[in-house]
Amino acid sequence: MHPALATALDRIAAREDLDRAALPPLYEVVDPGALTAVLESNADVTVRFAYAGYLIVIDTGPLEVAVIDGDR
Repeated sequence: MHPALATALDRIAAREDLDRAALPPLYEVVDPGALTAVLESNADVTVRFAYAGYLIVIDTGPLEVAVIDGDR
């Protein structure tokens, strides 16, 4: 798993006061392998997807991870 994905999951788990393993499977909303391939490419990309009531935004140039409450 790409470190940016791990960071996003850690942030959500902390906000929800849960262990990361208690979160819904990421593969239910996105292909983690394909997303890792995109993030590890040399392309300057921004990826956005909804997960567990949050919007996750990952920007690769430079690498930034944002976790936004879905209610906003």
